Amino acid sequence: MSYLLQIWKRLSNYARGTKLPEFSQKESLEAEAVSSREKTTPDFEPSWKFAQDTLPDSLLPQQLQKRLEEWSNPSSGLPDFTSEMSSATLRIDVQRFNARYRQLYAQIYDLLGQSALTPDIVEQVMNLLIAGKKFRPVVLCQRLEEFYRRWCHGEFIDAAPNDNLPQKKMLQMLAKNREIGLRQVDIYTGLNVLILLLELHRYAQGRAELQQHIMFYPSSQPDTESFFTSQLLRIINYSDAIEIGNFTSIVGEFLRGGNFRGAYLGNANLAGANFSGANLTGAYLGDANLTGANFSNANLTGANFGDANLSGANLSNANLSRIDLSSANLSGANLNHADLSRANLSHADLSSTNLKNANLTSADLSSTNLKDANLSGGDLSHAILFGANLSEAKLTSINLSHADLCRADLSGADLCRAILNGANLSDTILFSTKLNDAILVAADLSYAKLNGAKLQGAKLNGAMFLGADLSGVDLSDVILNDADLSGVMLNDADLSGADLSDAMLFGTDLSYANLNQANLSGSNLSGALLNGADLSHSNLSYAILSNADVSEANLEEMTWGEKQQWETVRGLETALNVPAGLKQQLGLGG
Repeated sequence: MSYLLQIWKRLSNYARGTKLPEFSQKESLEAEAVSSREKTTPDFEPSWKFAQDTLPDSLLPQQLQKRLEEWSNPSSGLPDFTSEMSSATLRIDVQRFNARYRQLYAQIYDLLGQSALTPDIVEQVMNLLIAGKKFRPVVLCQRLEEFYRRWCHGEFIDAAPNDNLPQKKMLQMLAKNREIGLRQVDIYTGLNVLILLLELHRYAQGRAELQQHIMFYPSSQPDTESFFTSQLLRIINYSDAIEIGNFTSIVGEFLRGGNFRGAYLGNANLAGANFSGANLTGAYLGDANLTGANFSNANLTGANFGDANLSGANLSNANLSRIDLSSANLSGANLNHADLSRANLSHADLSSTNLKNANLTSADLSSTNLKDANLSGGDLSHAILFGANLSEAKLTSINLSHADLCRADLSGADLCRAILNGANLSDTILFSTKLNDAILVAADLSYAKLNGAKLQGAKLNGAMFLGADLSGVDLSDVILNDADLSGVMLNDADLSGADLSDAMLFGTDLSYANLNQANLSGSNLSGALLNGADLSHSNLSYAILSNADVSEANLEEMTWGEKQQWETVRGLETALNVPAGLKQQLGLGG
């Protein structure tokens, strides 16, 4: 009696005064009376023979296999609630049905209520079932799922003492000096059934003949596209009430390939969980702890992970299109080959993240921290990176065509061979940025900070540099034809071998710049400052030079046009190595 009194006190904390219709106290007592008058079927032994003491030590995979085969045996006398039957038949047989299922559920608590199933045991059991000839996955899944549904509603632990299966199991274990709490018994049983259902679902999805017959939703099937299901979240919180992380440590490895479509898992603790290959389309995991979780090859289309902690998570090859990852922590995560098209990553932390070959087309990365991230080979065309931190990031061979990088920080980043056609780089920080052989056709670099940037071999055809500071920058062999460099600071810059044909250089400061062998044909150098510049071997044919200043510039072997206007050019009298032909044309003294 002392045990019963103790258990009753514990149960009073759980009791809610409600029951599912099938298992009301009155029906259960009547069903038990009916059951006692009936002959027990050979496949179902008396409910209260507790054969196992500890699950890992004495529960052999063969024993679990035997029970699972019995539970799915059509001749066991268990009715199938999912099959079609008349309401009159159901009313007449409800007591007998409840009695039969009560025996099944008692055996489930007997077998699975002592400790957690391990991946090794489950693998062995599944192999034995598949190899055997009595494996009926569809029936087994239906019966286990009915138990899981009732367990999720707290039916068994909320039952009165004389009908409480977890309590009876606990008392039997206490009688054998095995101390275990009531919640532990209930949680172990429910989570072990969940594990078996997840394994059956994964097994069925790999077989075409079973895919339509076994579709398990741990959080229950969503009724509509606009509503979440919260059943699984309640189970996680219930399991973690004993110890934080209890759910993940028991079930985490079995979540792979599961169906969590539309599940509400906000604030859930799922650190280290294995969701590889799982379906999480439209799921909500905002503020969830997903540190180190595995989402490789998972489908997270349209899911919400806002403010979630995904540091160190594996999202390689995952489908993350249209996902909400705003303000999420993805530092150190692996997003290699992930599909993040149209994803919302604004204000997220992606520092040191692996995004190699990822698809980020039209993604929102505004104010995102991508410091030291690896985006090499990725596609960020039309992406929004306004104010993003990309300092020291690896961006080689990346596609940033028509991306918005306004006010972004790309200092020290490696953009060698990157494609930035039509990209907005206005007011962008490009200090010491590597842009060697990058393609920036028609890019907007207005007011960009390019001090120390490396642009050798870059293609900047038609690019705009309004107000940009390129003083001292290495632009050797750069293609800048048709570019707008009006008013730009290019003093002391290295433009040797650069193609500046037809470029706009109106009022540009090119003082002391190296323009050796540069092509300036057809360019507009009106009002440009070329004092002290090295224009040796440069091509200035058809260039507009009105009011340009070439004082002390080196004009050795320079090419010019016969009809070029030199009347307003300043500083010719102090220019160095003026070609003899030009002197004669202008009437300058020897």
